[in-house]
Amino acid sequence: MNIAPQAYPYQDRMDRIVDYIYAHLDSEIDLDQLAEIACLSRFHWHRTYKALSGETLAATVKRLRLHRAATQLAQSKMPMDKIIEQSGYGSASAFSRAFSQMYRIPPAQYRERGTPSTFLQKLKTENDAMHKVEIRELDQMALVGLHHKGAYMDIGIAFEKLGAWGQKQGLFGPGNASMALYYDDPDLVPTAELRSFAGMLEIHPVELSTPFERITVEPGKFAVMQFKGPYSELSTAYNWLYGTWLEGANVELRDAPCMEDYLNNPRLVAPSELLTDIFMPIK
Repeated sequence: MNIAPQAYPYQDRMDRIVDYIYAHLDSEIDLDQLAEIACLSRFHWHRTYKALSGETLAATVKRLRLHRAATQLAQSKMPMDKIIEQSGYGSASAFSRAFSQMYRIPPAQYRERGTPSTFLQKLKTENDAMHKVEIRELDQMALVGLHHKGAYMDIGIAFEKLGAWGQKQGLFGPGNASMALYYDDPDLVPTAELRSFAGMLEIHPVELSTPFERITVEPGKFAVMQFKGPYSELSTAYNWLYGTWLEGANVELRDAPCMEDYLNNPRLVAPSELLTDIFMPIK
């Protein structure tokens, strides 16, 4: 029997704010415009936003801009001045201070360290015990959340919306972190066509309303690697898992999507301390 959720008239308003923020990361965020989008006074909408999201608007914008910058540094050859401009900082020194404070390393060093070749070489030369891969059998489970289409690095927009809703539904609790399924290979599928799902484990029955959905993760075996570090560097962990580890593991891949389990909260810990379990489906 489904449990009817409490009335939550502000979900749609907050979702519209999240959409606006993501669409305008390259420009100044207009507080009055956001108040109009939320259909609330400037004072009330910001208090509501902070209560639901767990951080101020300024903190959200800073975190998202620096996350995008970290991804651009690690995964592209975009010029540094262009990255700084898109991040909303007036000078290279201001950007460097903000980036270093969050990522604990200057942006130039991060770009050098974050390249896949550097990261993979580090994995190959360090103690293998630091990069253990476990084989786990998972039971069938239900996830509730939102489908996302487009760049995987932008799935955060779905998680921003899911967070406030999931908290209201009582889905947050010990051992129930956010999870994501990734259905396509980003090296083969055009970025605009990539499909993913941002979800949470349905630890008790909830009644869903649009746009939230329920999906079933079928039982099966997975190779699981825990990655510690920024989400922007996850692609290099996948390269090692599918390359170096798989080559000597004597396992066969299974036709099912990869999954990630995010074990801590990017609002509460530094990017270098983020923990992610990567699940590779195997037979």
